Amino acid sequence: MMMASRGGGVKLASSMILVSRSFSTAISRGMIAKEAVTAKAVEFHGDVVRKNIGEFWVRGSVFGVRHGSTMSFGEKDQQKVEMKQTQPVAEGGDKEEKKEIASYWGVPPSRVTKEDGAEWKWNCFRPWETYSADLSIDLKKHHVPATFLDKMAYWMVKALRFPTDLFFQRRYGCRAMMLETVAAVPGMVGGMLLHCKSLRRFEHSGGWIKTLLDEAENERMHLMTFMEVAKPRWYERALVITVQGVFLNAYFLGYIISPKFAHRMVGYLEEEAIHSYTEFLKELDKGNIENVPAPAIAVDYWRLPPDATLRDVVLVVRADEAHHRDVNHFASDIHYQGRELKEAPAPIGYH
Repeated sequence: MMMASRGGGVKLASSMILVSRSFSTAISRGMIAKEAVTAKAVEFHGDVVRKNIGEFWVRGSVFGVRHGSTMSFGEKDQQKVEMKQTQPVAEGGDKEEKKEIASYWGVPPSRVTKEDGAEWKWNCFRPWETYSADLSIDLKKHHVPATFLDKMAYWMVKALRFPTDLFFQRRYGCRAMMLETVAAVPGMVGGMLLHCKSLRRFEHSGGWIKTLLDEAENERMHLMTFMEVAKPRWYERALVITVQGVFLNAYFLGYIISPKFAHRMVGYLEEEAIHSYTEFLKELDKGNIENVPAPAIAVDYWRLPPDATLRDVVLVVRADEAHHRDVNHFASDIHYQGRELKEAPAPIGYH
């Protein structure tokens, strides 16, 4: 009986030595599926094979089985991962209870507070990323198209405006939401391409990577704000997917072929955005659109007063678009002069 046990123990030891330990957290195919299983720990002592009363966890790997721990099951210091009920901080400020994500890697969730000590409830941006929009910016500035590329960019934007007017008409809340899903694409594409260029050439970007990515993030925050005002219908969501897929790829190719054309086109897009938000304000002033309280995310992001309204939100968003207009026309002018963006300091933080 002892010899049989010893023989079985030797086989078990041999099999454990041959087990691959390369991918300990993967699940082996055909052996163990999704859940860990327990097995009796076997301890060798002289000629006797003894079974330890403790148990250890066995996890599947790509090539075999790996034992995770020989810790006794009854030990008080056994570590367990528990999911705790908390009040999470979501992008939309939801107060419904959710389970906190327990991390093996020991990355603690940051606790951020406002200046008055109140808890910060947004994960999508932090207090040091907020700002007060510059409403004194000139909204009437316009780049007169002079070259062939300028004229092509200008009339292309004008052509895109026609189906937009036809589809949304005077539903400016939905129009703004749709506009921001497009406006947030160029900054991300341009920043990504400049990032890759910087890596390829081992050179600095002059701050333009950050400037363009900040622009994309700012436009995305516009979208997050207007989502609280106008809820998209199913066909509008389908339209967003279609337009974004087409525009992203078209702008990507356009930026590779001619960055000066791409930036000029965005400059004209921002001019059209200023016009759209001006019409939005007119409808609010006429009472055709209800001037509801500003969404909480807008109050914190633009440091608006607590009693701010939708009109205040449209004013600061329009000011943001005017700044993006200036940045992109400026970037296009740099390229037209035969220079690279890195040769001119980027307007970082220009809102």
